[in-house]
Amino acid sequence: MKFEGIFKLTFWKAVAIVLMATGFAAAIERYALGLGATTNLKDTFPWGIWIGFDILVGVGLAAGGFTIAATVYIFGIERFRPILRPTILTAFLGYLLVIAGLMADLGRPWAIWHAIIMWNPHSVMFEVAWCVMLYTTVLALEFSPVILEHFKLQRTLRVIKAITIPLVILGVILSTLHQSSLGSLFLIIPGRMHPLWYSNIIPFLFIISCVAAGLAMTIIESFLSSRAFGREVELPLLSEISRVIVVVLALYFTVRVQDLMSRDALKYVFMPTYQSGMFLVEIILGVLLPFCLLLSRKVRSSKTGLFYSAVLVLLGFVAHRMNTAITSMEHWPDRLYVPSVQELCVTLGLVAFGFTAFAFVARYFNVFGEAPHEVDEIREDQPAELTHASFE
Repeated sequence: MKFEGIFKLTFWKAVAIVLMATGFAAAIERYALGLGATTNLKDTFPWGIWIGFDILVGVGLAAGGFTIAATVYIFGIERFRPILRPTILTAFLGYLLVIAGLMADLGRPWAIWHAIIMWNPHSVMFEVAWCVMLYTTVLALEFSPVILEHFKLQRTLRVIKAITIPLVILGVILSTLHQSSLGSLFLIIPGRMHPLWYSNIIPFLFIISCVAAGLAMTIIESFLSSRAFGREVELPLLSEISRVIVVVLALYFTVRVQDLMSRDALKYVFMPTYQSGMFLVEIILGVLLPFCLLLSRKVRSSKTGLFYSAVLVLLGFVAHRMNTAITSMEHWPDRLYVPSVQELCVTLGLVAFGFTAFAFVARYFNVFGEAPHEVDEIREDQPAELTHASFE
């Protein structure tokens, strides 16, 4: 493995180093002094940015992993294979960051292993814990061919490839259960949540929104990777993905409005309150605006249009998760929650680590394609035009 350029300091490397260092220092302070001394969480407001962003958002952004994996391995749509590995890498890193955020948020993180031997099948948290552990393992195995190819561990690689389809099916099941279970956590607090967000179908809304966000993250990751590593953007594939996002956003908006109407909660949208303002930002910014943009073939065929539309979907998804976890409950204790400096530092440090880890793996391992020897064989036997079309 060659590491040319790894020690060359650039502006973004310096930013990442600073963010990770401050995040690490804040994490040490959190573990040394406890949650009460380092966060703005209270008994009346126990969930903050670590739950709303680090966990709920992180899990949702990883949804592109099981979506694209199922598309390629289960439905056999091979033209999406070029974006499979980077999408799975994004999902795997996303779940690792979720675990790190959860360890920061738990009051007694050293007891996390209790869920393995102390079973409570009636608890939603128990199901969430097991799904996170199992799906992270599945993602590690799905991505392992990249590592095994690099170190030429052919025997182990053949074993992994033989069980790939069962792994993907298991991953789809676990991820679907996990996404809905995160929504189920909020079903137990109807008296604390604002009617704009509390609903009996929160688990279903979480599943729909995470599919849109996961696909949008796939588009964003592809564009950022193309700029960072000088690769061509798989524009036709990403354009197809954007058409799926349009359908998902339409379904999400329809279900959301129908749910508000059935609960007689639509009236709260038009009240001059903080919650109604945040709700409108969430829906207009993250659903209606990107939906209208992606309806246009011109936008779907444009690199810039696709990228910014995906960013809007992502921002809307983040707004939905943050509103559900924080805004919806801010009225109950009659106070607003503002993250502490330590909470923000840990979150930004985790985000910086995620970007840094993706950049490192993508630069020094064969993430954007099949094994190098397979590519070389095709290039020797086929014209350059056909080779280009096959891999891009």
